[in-house]
Amino acid sequence: MSKHIAIVGKGGTGKTTFSALTIRYLMEKNRGSILAVDADPNANLNEALGMEVTTTISQLIEETKDPKALPVGMSKETFIQYRLQQSLVETKKVDLLVMGGPQGPGCYCYPNDLLRKYMERLEQGYDYLVIDNEAGMEHISRRTIQDVDRLFIISDASVRGVRTAGRLAELVRTLKIKVNEKYLVVTKGTPEIMEELQPAILETGVPLIGWVPYDEQVLKFDAAGKPLFDLPADSPAVKGVYEILEKVRL
Repeated sequence: MSKHIAIVGKGGTGKTTFSALTIRYLMEKNRGSILAVDADPNANLNEALGMEVTTTISQLIEETKDPKALPVGMSKETFIQYRLQQSLVETKKVDLLVMGGPQGPGCYCYPNDLLRKYMERLEQGYDYLVIDNEAGMEHISRRTIQDVDRLFIISDASVRGVRTAGRLAELVRTLKIKVNEKYLVVTKGTPEIMEELQPAILETGVPLIGWVPYDEQVLKFDAAGKPLFDLPADSPAVKGVYEILEKVRL
C-alpha cells in the first residue's frame, strides 16, 4: 500500500507550494513512484508542477447525470471507470489526478463509491500518494481517499492563521480520520514572528515541525506563471520545506 501524505490548510497559506515541493523532494531523493492528487476545489497544483490538466473528476462525475453521454452497449460502471482512467495525467516522474470543484445537486453515492474503489486500486501502483487538500478535507472525510500516514497542517505567519490550523486539527479529530502523525507548518515566517507566535502554536496542541521563510522568488514565479516546482535549489522556500521533510520519515 502506498504511503499517504496529506497537506491541508486554508487558501493563501502556501499549501500548494508545500505540496509541490514535497513531490519534488520525493523525486530528488528517489523515494519511488508518486501519485499527486489535487483535492482542492480551487485546483492549481498542476500549475505548481508545470502539468496540463484537461479533465477533472468532478466534471466526469457530472457526466453521469446525462444518459446521452453513455456510449451504446457500455455499462455505466464501465463508462465511469474508463473516464476516470482518462483523467489521469501521466508523466515519467509523477502522475496527477484533479478532483475539481463541488458537485451539483443530486445523489452521487454511486459514482463516488466507484471513485473510492478506483482510488484504492490505482494507488496500489505507487509508493506515495501526495494529497493537496481543501480546508474541509471533503475527499478524506468521505473516504474517497483513505487513512493518512503524515498530515501537514499549513498556516501563514499570523495568530489568526495558527488558530485556524488548530481548528483544522480539531476537525480531523471529530471526523475520526486515522492519522498516524500530524504536524503544524508555518509559512512566510521570520525568526521574530515565530517567537511571537509561540503561545498560539502551543494552544493548537499540534507539534510544530518547522517553518518556511518568506520567499520573494515564490511571488515572482507566481506572477510570471512559472511552475513553483522549478524554484532554484537555493530558494528559501525550497530549503525550508526540505529541512522540514528531512525531520519526517517519509
